Amino acid sequence: MSDDLYQRLGVGRTASQDEIKKAYRALAKELHPDLNPGKPDIEERFKGITAAYDILSDPERRGRYDRGEIDASGQERPQQRFYREYAEDPSASRFYTQEGFGDEEGLHAFFSDLFGGREGRGGRPGREGMRMRVRGADVSYTLPVDFLEAAKGAKKRVVVGDQQTIDLTIPAGVRDRQTLRVKGQGMPGFEGGPPGDAFVEVHIQPHAYFERKDNDIHVELPVSLAEAVLGGRIQVPTIDGPVSMTVPKGSNTGATLRLRGKGVLDPSSGQRGDQYVHLKVVLPKTADAELEKLVEQWAKSHPYDPRADMEGR
Repeated sequence: MSDDLYQRLGVGRTASQDEIKKAYRALAKELHPDLNPGKPDIEERFKGITAAYDILSDPERRGRYDRGEIDASGQERPQQRFYREYAEDPSASRFYTQEGFGDEEGLHAFFSDLFGGREGRGGRPGREGMRMRVRGADVSYTLPVDFLEAAKGAKKRVVVGDQQTIDLTIPAGVRDRQTLRVKGQGMPGFEGGPPGDAFVEVHIQPHAYFERKDNDIHVELPVSLAEAVLGGRIQVPTIDGPVSMTVPKGSNTGATLRLRGKGVLDPSSGQRGDQYVHLKVVLPKTADAELEKLVEQWAKSHPYDPRADMEGR
């Protein structure tokens, strides 16, 4: 798998956001694990393009990747100038590079200096230098979430930061870029102080064929020529699994059918949106001489112009 995120999606570095999304959706339809069961190599490729899309679809993270500030996994790249100038500084090792303190002694010294503390008899803290209970720092993460997990809700155990594990509940209907708060999963407190919280920004990954608009689900559904002309019952995928739906006789490409209550849950109202099924008539992949002959005979006695209403003709 390429380490270059643009190469994974097959786009150039100057690609627009729409071009990146279009490239990802095309690859997702080809490589989605649901469509390729039992193929671990395909699943790994799908994970790779999903990780690439997660970074490149976010203008801020894409910019940081382009500038070399984060790598292909989204992790911070070491700032070489910092390490060259400060790696041998004895005081530098006492602190984390981004947040908090690396050891208790450093934190004691910091608060002692800050509040003018001084030691009492026997080297113990005096009244003014009593150790303080301090709440731990909050931390922030971004988390790629599968489309169906966001739509239906899920419980995930994820590894973040320095191999820290968080048990995260993803509520049904969570929105893209929504931030979830996980209490007590931030940096540890000091002197018995409570830990901070973790704030997880959800990045919902596009689905191979579902698309969400507000709380409604939209899907383009291929139907055969016979199904379009004659109508009938067909199976339609939904976020809850396949359901049966009637295609009316004489349906055409672009016709839209609605499945009530098959959309995404609205957490505020407790109501679910609908699913809109957009029909697309698809001819057989291989030429059929019998079909061609039938259509030719039919067309002679049933001429019509589907472009008659177009302006500028």
